[in-house]
Amino acid sequence: MPDLWRDALGQIHQPAGPAPRIVSLVPSLTELICDLGLTEALVGRTGFCIHPRELLKPIPKVGGTKDVKLDVVRALEPTHLIVNIDENRRETVDALAAFVPNVIVTHPCVPADNLGVYRLFGAIFSRVEHAQALCLALEEALAEAERARQALPAEKVLYLIWREPWMTVSRATYIAAMLGAVGWNSLPESHEPRYPVVDWADAAWRQADRVLLSTEPYSFAERHLAEVEDLCQRPAMLIDGEMVSWYGSRAVSGLRYLVQLRHALAGEAGVQA
Repeated sequence: MPDLWRDALGQIHQPAGPAPRIVSLVPSLTELICDLGLTEALVGRTGFCIHPRELLKPIPKVGGTKDVKLDVVRALEPTHLIVNIDENRRETVDALAAFVPNVIVTHPCVPADNLGVYRLFGAIFSRVEHAQALCLALEEALAEAERARQALPAEKVLYLIWREPWMTVSRATYIAAMLGAVGWNSLPESHEPRYPVVDWADAAWRQADRVLLSTEPYSFAERHLAEVEDLCQRPAMLIDGEMVSWYGSRAVSGLRYLVQLRHALAGEAGVQA
């Protein structure tokens, strides 16, 4: 069986057949399902699955990513369940697996891992051409990111995801890998814990060339910039959290967004110099 039929746990999947019924518990992969032309097969989603907004409005909600309503899922009679190792609880997935025939487990850790996700979904749900088109687009975006990484000076960045307590991401996260693809090396350099608490008394945070305030999961806004700059004495800016943290088809536009952002900031620095 080709690797493209195996999910993140190594489980082998067969073709879905002509009428799959999909419940997705992963917001960014719900978007991917729609981008693969499978919206009509989507029978359930979480409340956090919000893109593409208009297409998802009529799709029933089954709770959150971590508080799934099992009875609601059961009533939808899905043939396939889309889950993620980081975003969904193991005990919830195990409970759902008792009555959902096919559970597709995903775990992209770096941008290039999305290629495997595209191919897996394309193979299972007979959307091979759609998947190939996404693969080509992602490969082009990865090449653009690599050119930017080589052309621009590397920078150390502190990427904030929460306030009170202030929290960031480790190098072991998908977010850090996205940033690293364009030459933004996240602080701290360690891999554990995955989401460290930031102690502003630690001078190590002042090694950052800039601080990036993500718009999710905490809704950082303009009003927080001065506060952060005062705490760490480093320049701060907002960054679109969905573009950085959402894998699936969003990885393509996410990488291009980061490339454009890096070039824009480099241009500003050149003007100031």
